[in-house]
Amino acid sequence: MSQDEMTLLRDRALRMLRSARKSLDDGDYDIAAFMAEQGTQQYVKSLIFEHTGEVPRVHALRQLIMLLRELVEDQEAVDEFVRKERSLLIRLEEAYLSSRYVARPYDRQEAEELVEFAEGVLDFVRSLKVEG
Repeated sequence: MSQDEMTLLRDRALRMLRSARKSLDDGDYDIAAFMAEQGTQQYVKSLIFEHTGEVPRVHALRQLIMLLRELVEDQEAVDEFVRKERSLLIRLEEAYLSSRYVARPYDRQEAEELVEFAEGVLDFVRSLKVEG
């Protein structure tokens, strides 16, 4: 994957998060939750790719964050984030799984919480300094 492909992956991730916001406004709460997860997943993958040259073939957000952890200076910050936000990380992962395997409805409050959390995950991973 080239630098252009990495940029495309990152831009796509940000478009997915914008789509999640729009889906919230449109009342499409299950789509909002799904797009929040997909945008977050793709963004973390783009960071890993940027520093390793490879896109992980993992879909679980917690696993992706732990792969990113191996690349950053402050691994304890990542551990603390995952510990503190474990429940929301799991719920965001479930938005991906439920879209593919088990249909389940989302209400506005839940979808909004997941979209806001996804935006917070991006803020967190952007703040991490990569070793080297």
